[in-house]
Amino acid sequence: MTNAPIRVLIVDDHTLVRQTLRDRLQREPSLEVVDTASDAQEAIARVESLSPDIVLMDIDMPGLASFDAVRTIVKRFPKSKVIFLSAFFHDRYIEEALKVEALGYLTKQESPEMIVDAIRQVAAGGAYFSEQVQSRIVADEKGTRLAMPSKTRAATLTNREMEVLRYIARGMSKKQIANMIHLSVRTAENHASRLMAKLDIHDRVELTRYAIREGLVEA
Repeated sequence: MTNAPIRVLIVDDHTLVRQTLRDRLQREPSLEVVDTASDAQEAIARVESLSPDIVLMDIDMPGLASFDAVRTIVKRFPKSKVIFLSAFFHDRYIEEALKVEALGYLTKQESPEMIVDAIRQVAAGGAYFSEQVQSRIVADEKGTRLAMPSKTRAATLTNREMEVLRYIARGMSKKQIANMIHLSVRTAENHASRLMAKLDIHDRVELTRYAIREGLVEA
């Protein structure tokens, strides 16, 4: 009797990346790509309907932030384990990935064999990080975290304020932000006001520049 294949959901906003990954992973007899999704909101719906073992997710996509989606997936569907696959490995991205309890973080420069190995290890209950990521983190009895925690003003923001900052930097209005993260417009405005006060930046253009400099969003 053979073991059931590891069921994988691929999430990336680029069609070519999704198709290339799907074609490569499907050649592995131990893996089954159950579906693909083009954004983080769609990923949540696919996880709910398909219950994949592994969610292989890009970080920088339009719409709902990937970190917000993973926070939801981990809370609502804990059997689906998340591996981030990104072209970028800023400390802030790594820190956020660890906060939302992703069990893997790979760069898109990795070989297909390494991605397959990561999927197998995480599905088996482990964790897997690219060498570039491993060099920036430590794991001990306190958990896995950045070796050199951020000491910038952004480190003073709450998770919700960080979410709002990312959406502001993407050019969203406060009403759009409120709809995206299921808050009232008044509450979204309050979060925006507090993060502006903490950062001492009161202009949307400057906020966007700051978020790009800090690696919170891509230019």
